[in-house]
Amino acid sequence: MRLNTLKPGKGARKERRRVARGIGSGLGKTAGRGHKGQHARAGNTHTVGFEGGQMPLQRRLPKVGFRSKKQAESQQVFLYQIAGLKKDAIDLTVLREAKLVDGRAKRVKIVKKGEIGRAVKVSGILATAGAKAAIEAAGGSVE
Repeated sequence: MRLNTLKPGKGARKERRRVARGIGSGLGKTAGRGHKGQHARAGNTHTVGFEGGQMPLQRRLPKVGFRSKKQAESQQVFLYQIAGLKKDAIDLTVLREAKLVDGRAKRVKIVKKGEIGRAVKVSGILATAGAKAAIEAAGGSVE
C-alpha cells in the first residue's frame, strides 16, 4: 500500500446530481421535480405541519390536560422518611440536607404514609390532616 494509491471506500463519495442538463442525464425536462404543483415551483418551502390550507392535524386535535408550573416547585415527603431523620426540629433546610427534597423545592408537604413513633417539631412545611394528626399523636407539633 502506498500513499499515492489511497482512495476513499466504495460508496463513500457520491457524485452530485446535474439537473436540467438534457434527456441523457436522466434529470432533464422537469429536473426531478415532477409535474406542476407547489414543489415544482421556485421557492417551494412551506412550514412544518402545513397541509395546503386544510386545517392542520395539530389544530384539529383537542387540547388535553393542564401542566402546572408550580409542580416542579412543590414536593412531598412521607411520614416514615421523617421518622428516619435524626433531628427533632424539621424544616426545609433539614430536608434538603437529608436529600429528601431537591434544591428547587419551595413548598413541601408531609403525607401520611408509614408511621412516626417520636416527637418532632415541624416548621415551615405543610402537612395533610392525617399526617398532622399522626405527628401530634406522637407528641410533636406542626407550625
